[in-house]
Amino acid sequence: MESDIQVKEQIRHIGHEIRNNLSICDIYSEILKKHLAKENIKNPSIDNAINCIQNAVKLIGNNLLDLKSMGDVVIHTCDSDKLIQACVEMSKIYAKDKNIDFVTKLTPDVKIEVDENKFQGCIINILKNAVEAIVNKGTIKITSAIDSDFLSIRISNDGTPVPQDKIEQIFNDGFTTKSSGSGVGLYLCKKNIEAMNGSIELICSNETNTEFNIKIPKIL
Repeated sequence: MESDIQVKEQIRHIGHEIRNNLSICDIYSEILKKHLAKENIKNPSIDNAINCIQNAVKLIGNNLLDLKSMGDVVIHTCDSDKLIQACVEMSKIYAKDKNIDFVTKLTPDVKIEVDENKFQGCIINILKNAVEAIVNKGTIKITSAIDSDFLSIRISNDGTPVPQDKIEQIFNDGFTTKSSGSGVGLYLCKKNIEAMNGSIELICSNETNTEFNIKIPKIL
């Protein structure tokens, strides 16, 4: 038990330090961009380098959510639409080299009680998987609607489907269909969503649509 506490403290401290250094990189990237614009200096190589740095900062920031997902559940009251939209914006970095439309239709002003980091980590993980399923061009849809005492969040894409013989295994620890995957993402999603008294399931996966449904209790 004591070792678990120490590990969680180390995760928190490491995450904090990484985020501080990321902020420095992001700030100085913006300073460089403003300085170049002020001096009317146009250099495609420098512009590309700055964009790469800023994209890396965003990606690492998203990865930090995975690190935080390993800690205890800490529940807060959040605005669902604002939280989900923030996840969508963070996830767009994964689609920078593809022609993907993100279509959102969110029910406004619904309060949910979730661990913000774990909830965001789950949504971003599913959106990232959706981006990876689309080869070059496609659409990712994110909708939310009230379903009895829950908020139902559906995320779908029109990319490559999950193999039918693998569907029942996708939430298993260590299972992956990717050559470079760890098989931890969806397992943690399910574990963390259930810890927030919610549920997650794969509704369907075929040649035209792959859709996940996440249900989180809403505040009555």
